[in-house]
Amino acid sequence: MPKYAQLVIGPAGSGKSTYCSKIVKHCEVLKRVVHVVNLDPAAEYFDYPVLSDIRELINIEDAMEDSSLHFGPNGGLVFCMEFLASNFEWLEDQLDVAEDDYILFDCPGQIELYTHIPVMKQLVKKLESWDFRVCAAFLLDAQFLVDGSKFVSGSLTALSTMVNLEIPHVNVLTKLDLLSKAARKNIDRYLEPELNAVLMEETDSQGKFHALNKAIAHLLDDFSLVHFVPLDYTDEESMTDLLMRIDMAIQYGEDLEPKEMNDPVDPEDRQDTESYE
Repeated sequence: MPKYAQLVIGPAGSGKSTYCSKIVKHCEVLKRVVHVVNLDPAAEYFDYPVLSDIRELINIEDAMEDSSLHFGPNGGLVFCMEFLASNFEWLEDQLDVAEDDYILFDCPGQIELYTHIPVMKQLVKKLESWDFRVCAAFLLDAQFLVDGSKFVSGSLTALSTMVNLEIPHVNVLTKLDLLSKAARKNIDRYLEPELNAVLMEETDSQGKFHALNKAIAHLLDDFSLVHFVPLDYTDEESMTDLLMRIDMAIQYGEDLEPKEMNDPVDPEDRQDTESYE
């Protein structure tokens, strides 16, 4: 049977660890077992139990404190991820202990890991070789959709990640619960079909990059390349809808065996049993 994985990715501060925690708790209500693997060597706190932690293999402080390497925070993180890529057998051993094979990978927030450094793509290929069906959950702070220029920036980042990883991909808007009602209404405009018209309203027609923004807006709108799913942790339906989208992307549940129902008791057998009481 196949196994299933979500790569929880996105810029730093987009709420990846919070997402993992909320999904785990939501799945507990649904009687689904989901494990989390931390792949961020700079992580300090988790609000969820971890199946495995990259810091047991290598910590960012190990790389930064090595006098022969002279790494800063970003260089140290990239070094740690490349070290993981050269020790995938460690990760394979960690994943073998999972009783249920649906795993969230809480990934680092350095965007270069998903755009031009091959580490995450190597991880995807390795997971697929271990019979995992992998989907990327790309998280983006809802503040990116407050105005047109931020939307273009966030959309291009998501698109670059989609092209590089080459796996099923769901873009998720997080932190909606922190926005005002007015800001939420503004975001709804970017989730509607007439995206290009909205962007042109939001963009200064005399601005230096007007033509560029217009071309990007046409590209995103005409080909439906990037679509965002709003996620509100205070709304159970919102979380259920997102989980269903990801399950469909990785075909979760199609290979699960149906639960066996207890055989119905024959009425005559029930009467015989009652006669002995």
